[in-house]
Amino acid sequence: MFNWFRTPRSSCTVTIAVALFLVIFANGAFFKHVLEVYPPSGGNILFVLSVAIVLLCVTVITLTLLGWRSTLKPVLIAVLLVTSMAAYFMDAYDVVIDTHMIQNMLETNVKESADLLSFKQLLYFILLGVIPSVIVYKIPILLVPHKSTIMGKAKVIGIALGIIAVLIFSFSKYYTSFFREHKPLRYYANPTFYLYSLESYIQKTFSHPYTGLTHIGEDASITATGEPRKLMILVVGEAVRWDHFGLNDYSRDTTPLLRKEDVVNFTQFTSCGTETAVSVPCMFSSFGREGYEKEKALHTENVLDVLNRAGVNILWRDNNSNSKGVADRVTYEDYQTSKNNTVCDEECRDEGMLFGLQEYIEAHPKGDILIVLHQMGNHGPAYYKRYTKKYEKFTPVCKTNQLEQCTTDEITNAYDNTILYTDTFLSQAITLLKENDDRFATGMFYLSDHGESLGENGLYLHGFPYAIAPEAQKHVPAVMWFGKQFKIDKSKMMASAKLPQTQDSLFHTLLGFMEVNTSVYQPELDLLHVAR
Repeated sequence: MFNWFRTPRSSCTVTIAVALFLVIFANGAFFKHVLEVYPPSGGNILFVLSVAIVLLCVTVITLTLLGWRSTLKPVLIAVLLVTSMAAYFMDAYDVVIDTHMIQNMLETNVKESADLLSFKQLLYFILLGVIPSVIVYKIPILLVPHKSTIMGKAKVIGIALGIIAVLIFSFSKYYTSFFREHKPLRYYANPTFYLYSLESYIQKTFSHPYTGLTHIGEDASITATGEPRKLMILVVGEAVRWDHFGLNDYSRDTTPLLRKEDVVNFTQFTSCGTETAVSVPCMFSSFGREGYEKEKALHTENVLDVLNRAGVNILWRDNNSNSKGVADRVTYEDYQTSKNNTVCDEECRDEGMLFGLQEYIEAHPKGDILIVLHQMGNHGPAYYKRYTKKYEKFTPVCKTNQLEQCTTDEITNAYDNTILYTDTFLSQAITLLKENDDRFATGMFYLSDHGESLGENGLYLHGFPYAIAPEAQKHVPAVMWFGKQFKIDKSKMMASAKLPQTQDSLFHTLLGFMEVNTSVYQPELDLLHVAR
């Protein structure tokens, strides 16, 4: 057996062997979903077998095109290592590795990455990545003339394409529904879909027409009046789903303190994306979900730039990964470090962002003030780390980041306890605003960046492609509170809050709150406009 690994092999043989290994051992999630749609009975058995062969052929073609002579081993080893991790996350959390997920991974900090580490992940990495990579490294590759290499690759690709054509033609009835009615199935093909997504991400990131920084709202101004200055706290939550927010008739009262306040609760609020890397820059941009592009947004000013130009004092405090580029041109403070955050134990807490805010307010005697607080919130999968012991009301809780080891109740309990902590955080923010009510027209706006899946249909966390993402990842809580000097018709706000709203409104609502005059302001997208 070991002589096989010592005998020189052609590049095509090694490529086919790696492709076969990946199809058999790294596509558990793919075949699980295929079998859910096509149960193994009757003609489905042969069709599923044909899908496996087609996947093998597609993988062979992909790897054949990627690996050339001296680059073959490095390419195959890199694919094996990355694919092992993709297989783990797809098997454990049922996620798909699309362009947005790749962006998420590249923008995730060390602390967030550490939350995802597990012994099971290490096993995947060793068994599906390291060991086969060592074998590939040890196998001698036959050196043949360049022309023979090209001919060999062309032959392999031609045979693979022929097999694909025959199988699709033979099972045309099945493949018609497979491609037209069950498109999400292909998202789980490993490694072909993530390689396709990576290519698409690179193309969008480096091959775009955007340069410099496009200025918007250059005519922004605030008309001087005799009214009090504005003071607003905007809280950007993390991974909170609408149906677990106590104010939304959840069976558990996860928001007991907010319930005591005179808040406006938006019941049909949807997010711009299903991950922080998309939702946060999207909601602060002027483009809206339909017009949002990552690079276009990065090269265009956002609402904070417009407010800053109008004279609003802006402070962004972040206890999450970062602002995703939104706060690059305003005052930014990192609260994931104990240098700034005075409330840190095993991790730095959201409530630490509230300390010192009064001093900031006092240090700005002129102009309106906007304070943005970006929470760690319900960031998973280690929900149990997101709150302190005093908030562990719902028990037992899942005390691991390997959610598949916990019951649904344990996961839900830990998740709901984190919302209890956020409820206290928001209540404390309102208390701070009340203490400034005599001098300012105050207000608070809380909205989560996206929702979260808690195991429904085997799906966990977030980041699923928006078009097919479950409602749990898109339907988010949103709450407003106003101080006694803020002129607003509460009854009209309450009525409007029952209507469908989206994060597209944030850009214009912030402009409306601060009463900024600018040509980029669209009153129909301002949540406050209906009640002013």
